[in-house]
Amino acid sequence: MPVDGSYCQAMDRQGISPCEDLAERYQALLEVAQAISAQRDIDQLFRDLAHRLPRVVQVNFVALSVHNPVRNTMRLHTIQANVPADLVGGHEGAIEGSPAGVVWQTQQPLLVSDLAREDRWPTVTRCMREDGVSSFCFMPLTTAARRLGAMGFLSLGKEAYGDVDLEFLQQVANQVAVAVENALAFQEIAELKDKLAKEKLYLEEELRVEHGFDDIIGDSKSLNQVLKQVEVVAPTDSTVLIQGETGTGKELIARAIHRLSGRSERTFIKLNCAAIPTGLLESELFGHERGAFTGAISQKAGRFELADKGTIFLDEVGEIPLELQSKLLRVLQEQEFERLGSTKTIRVNVRLIAATNRDLKRLVEVNQFRSDLYYRLNVFPITAPPLRERREDIPILVRYFTQHYAVRMKRNIQTVPAKTLDVLSRYAWPGNIRELENLVERSVILTQGADLQVPIGELQTASHLPSPTTTLEEAEREQILRALREAKWVIGGPSGAATRLGLKRTTLQSKMQKLGVARPLE
Repeated sequence: MPVDGSYCQAMDRQGISPCEDLAERYQALLEVAQAISAQRDIDQLFRDLAHRLPRVVQVNFVALSVHNPVRNTMRLHTIQANVPADLVGGHEGAIEGSPAGVVWQTQQPLLVSDLAREDRWPTVTRCMREDGVSSFCFMPLTTAARRLGAMGFLSLGKEAYGDVDLEFLQQVANQVAVAVENALAFQEIAELKDKLAKEKLYLEEELRVEHGFDDIIGDSKSLNQVLKQVEVVAPTDSTVLIQGETGTGKELIARAIHRLSGRSERTFIKLNCAAIPTGLLESELFGHERGAFTGAISQKAGRFELADKGTIFLDEVGEIPLELQSKLLRVLQEQEFERLGSTKTIRVNVRLIAATNRDLKRLVEVNQFRSDLYYRLNVFPITAPPLRERREDIPILVRYFTQHYAVRMKRNIQTVPAKTLDVLSRYAWPGNIRELENLVERSVILTQGADLQVPIGELQTASHLPSPTTTLEEAEREQILRALREAKWVIGGPSGAATRLGLKRTTLQSKMQKLGVARPLE
């Protein structure tokens, strides 16, 4: 392993107090162990060793080589034993290039009694000879949990170490190994805490809005307007109607209202009205008695009963059939109902939050929804904005979902390419956040390296939703034309249309030919 001249500076023996008596030697070792075991800083540990080891062993200097598992190398720290504050470190080389690497691999002590006859590791041994080293030994630096590296003891004299010395020096190495492991563990923990603190800061500053809504991610103007409405209505018991397209996060808004309300310590009960067959919906809402219908083998409490003192969230409320709407209206007005098959009135105290992706006002006009129920639900309407109206939130959401699924799948994804974010930010997202999340999850599965690999080709590259009469082919052609105009009809290059669309130049040229896109004559 290459090292500089300081590796092999000879030491003046003056000031060294060798422990001639074995008992005294082990007493000194105990003191050294007690002193260094509490040391948590790796560099300070090496300095401490430089100060204390001369009391235990007669050496000219000591070398500590720690294995770097990331690069699979040995990192050398040399300590001049006669200069307490001197630490020479940072030399790193291949495992095979040093005696320390061999000891780390074999886990066996290595003794060289006469350096003049040693021809292994020429770079290291040449340096040693130039500075007068005549013999050395290296001991495994190992704990019960891991192989850390090796510890070397170097002497100016030949045959400086015998069998008794090797046994004792291994004891020294064992004590140092514990101290090094503790220091490395503390260092790793400190680095992890720092990383987690940075990640937390990133999540707080980049992913979360400043309103304390833990599950709602973004900082767009349209989203902040919604959150302000949530803050206003949450402390009340008023009914809230959340409207918005599928996948816009209506349930998250409902949960935020509940969490900020006086009912936050009570239950939050949800029911997707579209997911329950019409014949079972009444039972799900209001419960039933035993024998109320075929299959009702026991009494069952409904969702309203379970939500007493809390909040009930009815998603897709526009799917409730007309015959049940009157019963729902009664619960809202009177806070009472009867289970299916019972005449006993049950009173509850429930806050209702409803959500729908349908135009309830239009349903009222065509007699598919009761007008009195609509007005009772529409006390405080909130509209969840579609993702295409909060494009500035798309990069934030992409990074958040990437981190979330990368952690879950144990993938080391560090970045999302700027070009990818640009393409995703211009996509229409007809499925809104749910579509985006599903795409990111699939992308994390497909990604092999550190950069997120998004299958852009799966997206319909369009800056707006096509009208019902617009075909996908027409929408794609329009988007290509728009990108070409913006790029002044330059296809390739960093500012070309292909880059803007997230496509290869050849792919874009092929699409242009297929769709009949050509530069107009000037």
